[in-house]
Amino acid sequence: MRFAAIADVHGNYLALEAVLADIRAQRIDDIVNLGDMASGPLDAGRTVEIMMGLDATCVRGNHDRYLTDFKLDDMYPSDRLAHGQLTPKYLDWLRALPFSAVYRDSVYLCHATPDDDNTYWLETVTPEGGVQMAAIEQIEERAQGIAQSLILCAHTHIPRAVRLRDGRMIVNPGSVGCPGYRDVVPYPHIMETGTPDASYAILEERANRWQVTFRQVPYDHAAMAALARQNGRLEWASVLATGWLR
Repeated sequence: MRFAAIADVHGNYLALEAVLADIRAQRIDDIVNLGDMASGPLDAGRTVEIMMGLDATCVRGNHDRYLTDFKLDDMYPSDRLAHGQLTPKYLDWLRALPFSAVYRDSVYLCHATPDDDNTYWLETVTPEGGVQMAAIEQIEERAQGIAQSLILCAHTHIPRAVRLRDGRMIVNPGSVGCPGYRDVVPYPHIMETGTPDASYAILEERANRWQVTFRQVPYDHAAMAALARQNGRLEWASVLATGWLR
């Protein structure tokens, strides 16, 4: 089995188009999507239209939920911008996505963790705002009860693979469309990849063991940074242009 995993597009249709072209160039037909497709100061409608046209297995992200379940006054600014770009058809599609899914009986999919779409799985944040790998015991505890040999999650935008001590693998493919952000949960912190390129992962099962290849795909990130700046989101513009949030 060989397929591609994408996540955290966040309305960045140019990055999504570049990643899909790269996936085709790798002669891969099957794609899974781990959520957070639309939210961002870019082009939510065009992004969701592309996603709806794919034959991809999709799960819902926390920002997909915010777009469909929150009142406008309760939304973050970038969610509010994206919501204004989404027709009822797009919102209904996002609303119908499952929290988690199993792909081909072998791969468990969720956006963040199996019981919370807004909690880091592979990383932890210190009270001082430092971000580091979570302890293996904590990672494994959240994987209890998952029978699949490959587990895919997203949410942090950081590409990472962790091999559990029982042989299972957890992979975060990174973010297609947003290489960094600022958050306050559980403590104020910043996530940055240090590159403006789009990220995704190729997963392949060989001899009953999973292998992962992370792909970094260049695209016209300057155009997306300019769009974010035009829409008044200067931190988005910074991270889209450079991979660093300033």
